[in-house]
Amino acid sequence: MFRSFFILALAAFLAGCGQQSNSTVANSNPPASTETNLQTFQVKGVVIEVNPKEKYVKIKHQDIPNYMPGMTMPFDVKDTNVLTGIAAGDPVTFRLNVTDTDAWVDEIQVTGPKTNAPPTTGAFRKVRDVEPLNVGDVMPEYHFTNQFAKPFSTAQFKGQALAINFLFTRCPLPTMCPLTARHFEETQEKLLAMTNAPTNWHLLTISFDPEFDTPAVLKNYAQFYNYNSNRWTFATGALIDITAIAEQFGEAFWHDEKGSISHNLRAAVIDASGRVQKIFVGNEWSSDELVAEMVKAAGKK
Repeated sequence: MFRSFFILALAAFLAGCGQQSNSTVANSNPPASTETNLQTFQVKGVVIEVNPKEKYVKIKHQDIPNYMPGMTMPFDVKDTNVLTGIAAGDPVTFRLNVTDTDAWVDEIQVTGPKTNAPPTTGAFRKVRDVEPLNVGDVMPEYHFTNQFAKPFSTAQFKGQALAINFLFTRCPLPTMCPLTARHFEETQEKLLAMTNAPTNWHLLTISFDPEFDTPAVLKNYAQFYNYNSNRWTFATGALIDITAIAEQFGEAFWHDEKGSISHNLRAAVIDASGRVQKIFVGNEWSSDELVAEMVKAAGKK
């Protein structure tokens, strides 16, 4: 509970540092719900993608005062009927509902004629040409800096099952970065408590916001997830290297003209032989699934 409050308070502080938009206000009539600490926000944006099958809509939204800056991101929907009549390029208003552990949108309304869908890439950044990694491929070596400001190489984890996820510490939405961090926290706890569990495993969290997520920031963030530094490393580094490894696993992130970050979600498991065993797409996976993959990956030679 304290951790969730800290993340939301940090997001509010950051949003308050810049000029606030008057186009979004907290909803005065929240829906009936048994969810804890429910917050609702009325938001404006432009639809980028509609995916009823996966139960989400991607929207480039405006600033949400006292919660998070404008960015492009997928939002879950609980009822796909709210997506009826919505298409890419539609300017919309919608209600964002957020609890300690969940977030979803509803009451999506088209507010005007369709526009050209805005680009999903932001400011220019130098990138390296890399090939996507598939199951069975050997993961290349990368060099980063950990939460103690010490350099390390991913080659150091050879012989261990390695789980990798990507996030940025300013992300407030509980179904995005905080969710993957919680899954890693639960995975750490379960593996450490498991009888006859393998001992050759490690977790690696890589920030794609290196300008803000310094080693000191990452160390403080890690402590809210009760990390064991012998088992879980938080990493920053050169943006070109972060971009390269992220792209190899299908993780996409971009900064807009205001510096806000939009991204999707990926996590991966590398087996003890150094080969890709599993790539988790989105947030529809659990710590139990990750534990099972890690146990299997630890036994590979």
